[in-house]
Amino acid sequence: MITAIDLELRAGSRILLSDVTLRVQPGDRIGLVGRNGAGKTTSLRVLAGEGEPYGGAVRRTSEVGYLPQDPREGDLSVTAKDRVLSARGLDQLLREMEKAQSAMAELVDEKAREAAVTKYGRLEERFAALGGYAAESEAARICSNLGLPDRVLAQPLRTLSGGQRRRVELSRILFAASDAGAGGKSSTILLLDEPTNHLDADSINWLRGFLKSHDGGLVVISHDVELLEAVVNKVWFLDANRSELDLYNMGWKKYLEARATDEKRRRRERANAEKKAGALMEQANKMRAKATKAVAAQNMAKRAEKLLSGLEQERQADKVARITFPQPAACGKTPLTAEGLSKSYGSLEIFTGVDLAIDRGSKVVVLGLNGAGKTTLLRLLGGMEPADAGTVQPGHGLRLGYYAQEHETLDHGASVWQNIRHAAPDTPEQQLRTLLGTFLFTGEQLDQPAGTLSGGEKTRLALAGLVSSAANVLLLDEPTNNLDPASREQVLDALRRYTGAVVLVTHDPGAVEALEPERVILLPDGTEDHWSADYLELVQLA
Repeated sequence: MITAIDLELRAGSRILLSDVTLRVQPGDRIGLVGRNGAGKTTSLRVLAGEGEPYGGAVRRTSEVGYLPQDPREGDLSVTAKDRVLSARGLDQLLREMEKAQSAMAELVDEKAREAAVTKYGRLEERFAALGGYAAESEAARICSNLGLPDRVLAQPLRTLSGGQRRRVELSRILFAASDAGAGGKSSTILLLDEPTNHLDADSINWLRGFLKSHDGGLVVISHDVELLEAVVNKVWFLDANRSELDLYNMGWKKYLEARATDEKRRRRERANAEKKAGALMEQANKMRAKATKAVAAQNMAKRAEKLLSGLEQERQADKVARITFPQPAACGKTPLTAEGLSKSYGSLEIFTGVDLAIDRGSKVVVLGLNGAGKTTLLRLLGGMEPADAGTVQPGHGLRLGYYAQEHETLDHGASVWQNIRHAAPDTPEQQLRTLLGTFLFTGEQLDQPAGTLSGGEKTRLALAGLVSSAANVLLLDEPTNNLDPASREQVLDALRRYTGAVVLVTHDPGAVEALEPERVILLPDGTEDHWSADYLELVQLA
């Protein structure tokens, strides 16, 4: 169980939550919702013990499995398989068993060999107590369902993309949570921040089933409405305008109905109270003219104030970023070309001999299975890392804008203002402040470190950097991840209207439809083809 008492959360001086008491119990499957920047990620981090509340206390009496939006850093030299197995301590045991086996086979001294046999027996007993080879098989099954085949599990974490590392971390958390205790039930509470990011359609379907059957407790932040409909039995709505958390003990569809009813009730109560208060104030003003009725007038005015002060605040409409990609700077006919691009990580070949030419205003989508090198190709084109072979050649007037799905282009230690100033050093200050305002960054938020922003806020800041650049070629890697529905629609609308060239990597079919691509590049082979609607069904599988 997780219990938070008198919880207060802040981002700088901005109050996110105040005086909130809440509880996560076994059997709770809670959807934590609210607009980007409302404080959902901050709330989850505090519940997980990864952050401290401004006020109040959080108590945890259960194991917690926490999936942040960004992949965790750590020992990147371990293999993906060992990282998953470490959730139950199986990785170390397997390594020790392998050493004992080697000793049993290689030692000549009989006494030493008997000691190795005894050690192996003890290790095997511990291994069996932790589920043994059945648990190892279970871990492989979870990984496979989340799009991590054996060849990926054998690789060191440093060779994996950010999306693959995040799926490894999700696999590890689910593997730990599937370890049933007494009574055959898991006691682990899962705290998952956008768990469907980087998953294909089959993996998302499997995850829904896993979470729906999990009985240890769950709090999930997700913009996947189908996941929320299928899984949650409670909803916490974090209202950024009121800095309050509304608790609904019901499933998703009933929550939407109840929230709409609450809004109507608030509006009706406020209208009635304002009408009565207005009448009272009008009468009080008339009575003030007579000295004998001054006290009565004052009392009537107080009654009017009390009527209004006792009302719940009416929810204001959530603000939405107004996103418009830049009017592209003038450039030549073919501002970006690449010839013979090849990339490997150690002995693992990602792709080889990829050629492409990005013409002025062209729209290209890159498809391939997870791990095929889509993000790697954009990083090579954007100069984020070198190719092993081949060249990237800028054409006349190239101005490149790169959006990285893991927000690597942001300086997480610098403030929001410092990041946008670095992206556009020659742009007048007031113009940049106006731009940040359209992306919902104002006041003290400009001084907030980028690393403390939510995933959606980081996305908005990175997109603001693109808008300030007047780029004529945009490299976009999953630009709609972490965005609430309203902000996502703004990004899609901006894609429709942008007249420069775009190279897009995405699992979002809506983003591809908005782009209206002319060409598709299929990785790892680098095959180029004209776009057709037949490719659309591959987008979510890719």
